[in-house]
Amino acid sequence: MHDTEPDTFVLKTEPQKYCDLLAEIGIDAQAKEIGTDEVEKGDFYSRYFSQAPRMVTNRGCVEPKKSNIDVIQIIQKG
Repeated sequence: MHDTEPDTFVLKTEPQKYCDLLAEIGIDAQAKEIGTDEVEKGDFYSRYFSQAPRMVTNRGCVEPKKSNIDVIQIIQKG
């Protein structure tokens, strides 16, 4: 390692990374644990349309503060 690189690395989940990105533009948000929010319990896509992917991975939720948005769910398709 070079002298300019830190010796420790902080592992972050996807919701924590998105909270950091939102903080850069001035939006305060809190990362939630995966599977703890009610919005994560239902189907992500309708199964009636052929364009809808079958495999969807739940990556967690972000709860923005002082906003009209209650929760943002992060999903990965493919």
